[in-house]
Amino acid sequence: MWRRPEEQRRRRRGRALPGAVGALCRALPPRARPAPDTLRRARFDRPQASLDFWRLLYALLKQIHGGKWSESDAIDNQIRFVKSALWYHGYGRPELYQLPSDGSAGSRELLLAFSWLLHRLSLLEQLLARNRVKTGDETSVCTCEDDLPNSQKGTTEIAPEYGLEDRVDIRYLQWLNGRLRFQWRSLHAQHQEQCKLLHKIHLFTSGSHMDQILGHFSVTETDLLRQPENCKQLLQLLESETMQLEAFLEWKQLEPVYWQWMETVLDNMAEEGSMCKSQDAHVEKSGLPKAASCCAWADSLTGQIDRLSRDLMTLRDQLHELVTHRKAVWCEKVKTRDEELQKEWFSATARKAQESVELKLLDLAYLCAPEKKKMHGSCRLVFRSKHPASKTGFGRSVSKEPVSAVSATEVIRELQMREASLEKELKQLQEECRQRLDEIAEGLDGVICISP
Repeated sequence: MWRRPEEQRRRRRGRALPGAVGALCRALPPRARPAPDTLRRARFDRPQASLDFWRLLYALLKQIHGGKWSESDAIDNQIRFVKSALWYHGYGRPELYQLPSDGSAGSRELLLAFSWLLHRLSLLEQLLARNRVKTGDETSVCTCEDDLPNSQKGTTEIAPEYGLEDRVDIRYLQWLNGRLRFQWRSLHAQHQEQCKLLHKIHLFTSGSHMDQILGHFSVTETDLLRQPENCKQLLQLLESETMQLEAFLEWKQLEPVYWQWMETVLDNMAEEGSMCKSQDAHVEKSGLPKAASCCAWADSLTGQIDRLSRDLMTLRDQLHELVTHRKAVWCEKVKTRDEELQKEWFSATARKAQESVELKLLDLAYLCAPEKKKMHGSCRLVFRSKHPASKTGFGRSVSKEPVSAVSATEVIRELQMREASLEKELKQLQEECRQRLDEIAEGLDGVICISP
């Protein structure tokens, strides 16, 4: 009798599972919305679901990283990007990185990776924030510290299969650096031009908006006034976003059902893994025939190994003598060089200590300053004709109460202080590297280093 309540709960979960999976799929962006059957097939590791899951993860991660993507991209490129992006975010399950590059298998591993992204990165929340319909003019503001994400703290491993080659031509790196600088300057010039056009629109439409807090039209609103036929397209986008938000609310109510279902997936994988281990152990116990009975040349091989061992011992003794001689020569050179460096050491140490103290004092002044709320994300641009500077506000709703806003000059001033601190730290690191290179160069006989 005591099993009946447990069975009833399982039946209720089984009936609620299709609703949870369906709500999850509808909450995803329209261009990356899988069929609920894809998740169900992946639970049983069906190969038919593998390609669909690779494409799903490719589309979602591309949107998270703000990159352009197309469904016609080669599948091997999609798989390579997904593996690299998952490693970047800290996904450490090695079975995923061992999946074939043609997408022919591994749907259950991909289901696990997808669920990990849901939980670890708040995937749905990020996608909803990135893909929301923007009717106002916004800009990105970030005054946070440049710390590594939590998933990257303490990890120094190389990305599996996708690290750099053994050696990279320094000229290629210099070319990449120059190309990056050129693109950064082009982007900055385009952003300045965009700011000028936004200022013109805000200035010319000032006082025309029904919301007295905003007071002016945005680019989208101005375009709708010029081309009213675009209202239908905007309305369709808003309706699609509303349906997606409704599906997200339904998903939040049924989310525990999904994670209970994923627990059963993990249990099945653990059972299959234990079965494979037991089969491997059985094969090992059966054993292979001994080498002496199946290899007639075992005796000759043993003699060759003995000869190699004697040769290695002889080489080791010779190498030891050579190292001892070289070490004595280097000790003499170090003694003479140490006497010369004693004179220069005090001034160099004092200069380094002074720079370190100045940097720490700057950091201390920054930490002791009145703590301000760090800003991160998109802010709506609101033009204020009564003040010399523009404002960026966080409010988007129509209300009579003033929204929380911050002056653009305050943000610029804070970013300039952060830039000065980073430049000082960069110069200090460059000086330390230069001194280290000088020390290495002085130990090389017959080598002349010319600074660029």
